[in-house]
Amino acid sequence: MSRAVTGVIRRWAAAAAAGAVLVGCGAPAEPASEKAGGDAGPKTAVDVRPIKAARTVTDSQGVTITAKTPPKRIVCLVALCDDMLAELGMTPSATNSALLAHPDFLGPARAKKIPVVPGGFLSPEVEAVLSHKPDLVIGLKDTHGKLAPALKGATTFWPVQPSTWEDSVGYLRNLAALTGRTKQAEAAEKRFRTKLAKAERKKSDKTSLIIFGSDENFGVATPKNDVAAGLFPKISSYPWKGRGVEGSYSIEEILARDVDVLFVETLSFGGSDGKLSEKLAKNPLWARIPAVKNDKVFEVNSEVWAKGRGTRSLGIVLDEAMAALR
Repeated sequence: MSRAVTGVIRRWAAAAAAGAVLVGCGAPAEPASEKAGGDAGPKTAVDVRPIKAARTVTDSQGVTITAKTPPKRIVCLVALCDDMLAELGMTPSATNSALLAHPDFLGPARAKKIPVVPGGFLSPEVEAVLSHKPDLVIGLKDTHGKLAPALKGATTFWPVQPSTWEDSVGYLRNLAALTGRTKQAEAAEKRFRTKLAKAERKKSDKTSLIIFGSDENFGVATPKNDVAAGLFPKISSYPWKGRGVEGSYSIEEILARDVDVLFVETLSFGGSDGKLSEKLAKNPLWARIPAVKNDKVFEVNSEVWAKGRGTRSLGIVLDEAMAALR
C-alpha cells in the first residue's frame, strides 16, 4: 500500500477512533472522588445516579441540545450513537457504522435493514441524512461539525467527542434524558460499571498493548486518546502514553516493554486487504515480542474496539480483554 493511501487511512482512523494514537473527548459522569489517582485511577463505583427526563441537556463539552419532543428518528454518523441507541432499546433511522452487525447488537440480518448514509464516515451526504426526516443527528465533532450549517433549521445536530468511558456514560445519560428512556440507560450504566469493577478486582499483572492501523505504519491506542485503551490501566499493566496525533511507538520500543498480550485493530480504507498482524509479521522484530512468541496476539473487531466507545461496546472489550489476559 502506498504511503499516501496509508496517510489517508491514518487520518481517517484518527477521526473515526478520534485520537492518536486515536479518539476524542466528552462528558464526566463519575463522582469527583473517582477522578484522582494514578494511571489506573481509583476503583469504579457501581452506584448509578437516577436520570431525569429533560427537554434540554448540556454535555461536558458545553454543548446544549434542546428537543421539543423526545427524539424518535435519530440518524447516527458515529458508532457511539448506534451503541447508545442499542442500550436504550432503539434503532437509528439511518447509520454509517457497521457496529450494529455485531452479534451482541442487532446481528448481520437485522442490521442490513437499517438504511446506510452514503458518503462514508468522512463525508456523509447531507441530503441523504435529511431524507430520513431526523429529529436528531449525532456525529463526531471533529469530523462532522462541518455539517452543522447545512443541517441547521432542518434538524438538531449533536456533535459528540468522547475520550474516556466516563464521557461515553455522560452522553448516554444525556440521550436517555432527551428520549425519556431513563431506566434503560440506568440499567446499561449499572451493567457496565459492575463489569468494570469486577475486572478491576481481577487485574492482571501482564503487560498489554492495543495497536491499530492498516499496514506497517501502525499506531498505539493510549488512555485519554482512545476510550477502550483508557480501561486497560485498570485491568492490566499498560505503560503507554499519548504522543500527539502524529506520534507513535516503534516495534523496537514495544519489544523493550516485554508485551505479554497484544490486541490488534485492523483498520481498512474501502475493501479489506489483510490483517495488520500478518503485515507486521514481516518485520523480524515482531516475532521476538513475548506476546507473539507465546501466541497471545488477538485480532479484535475494530468496529467495537476502535469505534464503538459506548457502554455496550466497552463491555465487549472488557469481556474479550479479560479472557485474553488470564
